[in-house]
Amino acid sequence: MLVMSGRAMSFGAVAEAYERFRPGYPAELFDMVTAYAGQPVRTALEIGSGTGKATRLFAERGVAVTATEPDGAMLAELRKHVPTGVRTVQAAFDDLRPGERYGLVYAAAALHWTSPEGRWTRMAALLEPGGVFASFGGPMQPADPAVATAVRTARAPFLENDDVPSPDGTPPEHDMQWPGTELQRSEWFTGVQQRQIERRLAMSARDYVGQLSTISAYLVLPATEREQALRQIMKVLPETVEIVADLTVHLARRRYEP
Repeated sequence: MLVMSGRAMSFGAVAEAYERFRPGYPAELFDMVTAYAGQPVRTALEIGSGTGKATRLFAERGVAVTATEPDGAMLAELRKHVPTGVRTVQAAFDDLRPGERYGLVYAAAALHWTSPEGRWTRMAALLEPGGVFASFGGPMQPADPAVATAVRTARAPFLENDDVPSPDGTPPEHDMQWPGTELQRSEWFTGVQQRQIERRLAMSARDYVGQLSTISAYLVLPATEREQALRQIMKVLPETVEIVADLTVHLARRRYEP
């Protein structure tokens, strides 16, 4: 189980690097979520908001966002960058208690850190009937297969894989990926959709390694091994790294009655 593990709570130590090297989210994502909602989204609760990359996407377009994040250092970094008016709460999703309901609840590359027990009942309690749940994220990989292979080879002595495995074991070739698989089984949600947003980025080798340094699989390595792994990866990179950074988006609507 991945929930609130050392990996989940490893990001605060690199909050400034996370803000610097992780990419933001495109306007296309906001448009996709609001088109699915079918009406203006006025209030939103964000789960695991990190340094506020997704917070900005919604708040800058007029949504009243409540950003929740369990790590105090990440939340402090978020507060430096988000618009005035964003409400911030230091709390994990599993610690949130029903109260105010929102038109949208969303998680940006954070849902896999939440506990599976009662996940969708808790989620439904935070949503207005008919409200929208959205989850989005995806790995960033070198677009050039030769570069991707060189990176895997360089990190192999230290780290076999830097991905976060599917929380419910859904194989990568399955048409519907997690959390869509769980949403389809939940009595609380309907209209489950999985969509893709293609993204191609270009960054310097140093920035790419900076981005890797914020990934949990590297963060939980002993410091010496982490530094060695990143140094070896740096050696095999071209000056500019072309990146595939596609977003997988899952959307669902809270039923009026379960």
